[in-house]
Amino acid sequence: MAETRKASRFIVPVAVAGVAAATIGLVPALAASGDPELPEITAQQLIEKIAASDTQTLSGTFKISTDLGLPSFAGLMPGLGGNGGGSSADPSEKLTELVSGTHTLRVAADGPERQKLTLLDGSDEYSLIHNGADVWAYDSKSNEVFHEKAPEGAGAPEGKEVPTTPKELADEVLKAAGDTTSITVDGTAKVAGRDAYQLVIKPKQAGSTVESVKIAVDAANGTPLKFTLASVEGGKPVVDAGFTKIDFAKPAASDFAFKAPAGAKVTEGAAESAAEDAAGEEKLPEGFEKGLGDLEKGFGDFGGSGEGMNVIGEGWTTIAKLDTGAPAPKTDEAPKEVQGFLDSLGDKVTGKFGSGTVFKTKLVNALLTDDGKVYVGAVTQDALVNAANAGK
Repeated sequence: MAETRKASRFIVPVAVAGVAAATIGLVPALAASGDPELPEITAQQLIEKIAASDTQTLSGTFKISTDLGLPSFAGLMPGLGGNGGGSSADPSEKLTELVSGTHTLRVAADGPERQKLTLLDGSDEYSLIHNGADVWAYDSKSNEVFHEKAPEGAGAPEGKEVPTTPKELADEVLKAAGDTTSITVDGTAKVAGRDAYQLVIKPKQAGSTVESVKIAVDAANGTPLKFTLASVEGGKPVVDAGFTKIDFAKPAASDFAFKAPAGAKVTEGAAESAAEDAAGEEKLPEGFEKGLGDLEKGFGDFGGSGEGMNVIGEGWTTIAKLDTGAPAPKTDEAPKEVQGFLDSLGDKVTGKFGSGTVFKTKLVNALLTDDGKVYVGAVTQDALVNAANAGK
């Protein structure tokens, strides 16, 4: 039990590294064959074409590849993962698999009321279906079904959305584009059999971990078909997302119909939450309550009386600063498996601010100072150290 308590103290730095995975969208891609000849277009005109795109129906296949440059979490602090007794079909847990590795998905959409995504994993399939007032999820491997009602007027339940499409990724990047951003058109491409323009977005500011964002835009209807996010570190893209096949015809209504297979375990999301509220802590799975106590104590040991979060800078080099109010835990006190993981992530650094550790991914980096301050952003190690030295 002592090892469990020690492990809980180091969840904070591990979680900081995990922020990268949480902030990345999803959706990968395919190499284009041949560059089509298309009429010339300016960046402004291409952005307007994306904004005017109103694709409501489509079906197809896309690949999702993400490479944050993180070592494997497998075997780290056993017992803290898993579904905690919930359904293996719960989208809030199942879809976290998409933040690493390469995955193939089938997708269909018919307006805001009907969407379907199927994750293909060898002979196993996981499907997430939104059809009107209902959201269904089915895991063929465990033969489990998760069901809940969609909020009125919403496309999907909060926190349970179908993974981000290339268009949604593009919209988020374009919203953030401003004086700190260079946007150009860099030729054409062939994606999923469609002619496309290549929109390239780059930070003007030094210190960002983002080298570029490239969006392949359907030349006919303005729908983003492929999204690639490259890091200044080079190597594989952090996110490579795109369609391999796509059809803009309206899918059949039967594509969104779902009936639980015979013998499948069905978990009702809303009913499950109500049952937990009524039962209270006394109905928690055996050992789980004590685990929560250890976790709470771990966060209490680390801090909890800090100053809150401040935002430093703007644009691509924005840094969030958090003062935890307590010294950071020493990694040499961690269990061996945790210590090895943290050491593989972190670099020891020093400066006017004192000393600390930079936890690294290819996109989001975080500096945890020995006096308990955290600086995190999609910026380089030097940018984090400079912010800490400035005492901001």
